[in-house]
Amino acid sequence: MLAYKQQFIQFMVESGVLLFGDFTLKSGRRAPYFINAGKYRTGEQIARLGEYYAACYLENKIAAKTLVGPAYKGIPLAVSTAIALAKNHGVNVGYCFDRKEAKDHGEGGMFVGAELCDGDEVCLIEDVMTSGKALREILPKLAAEANVHATSMLISVDRQEKGTGGKSAVEEAYEQFGVKVHAVVTMADILEAIETGVIGGKEYLPAMLAYRAQFGA
Repeated sequence: MLAYKQQFIQFMVESGVLLFGDFTLKSGRRAPYFINAGKYRTGEQIARLGEYYAACYLENKIAAKTLVGPAYKGIPLAVSTAIALAKNHGVNVGYCFDRKEAKDHGEGGMFVGAELCDGDEVCLIEDVMTSGKALREILPKLAAEANVHATSMLISVDRQEKGTGGKSAVEEAYEQFGVKVHAVVTMADILEAIETGVIGGKEYLPAMLAYRAQFGA
């Protein structure tokens, strides 16, 4: 496992984002762990988060002209990732985000930030992917704005869980929309971090492995 992945998992625990216990998820499943990205609340945290996303962006050799952050959670992620790429890696990309409702005065339009043009390669930035709802909502908005190529997406954690069928939301995103989803870390990375002592939580391993055996994709 790459060093930045280990550091990110430690960062999630320190920030109270990655929790262990007994949780009922929105899906109704009872899980021995929970990921609450809403716990990132400070300037230092969002700056570090942007750097981890930037590392994932570079590791996967993405070459987008613009980062698109779906409102609302994707907005600070796209901004912080663009800052990290420019400041720490000399990679200058644009960023934009959608409005929940189109603006009918001033410059108007559905997007704020970098202008989207036909043929542009864009990378979507989100926190996690559970059902793929955010992806399904943003793609028609992008198509209405310009004929862009949205072929990649960055998320913080791939839970590697089955959706309604036998495949994960990440696998479905590629199959249905041609969007390759790259995660800073996967559930397998988190399990490995526990097993190797990078983070605590070994007492939860049996329950986590049983949950993965039942719901893992």
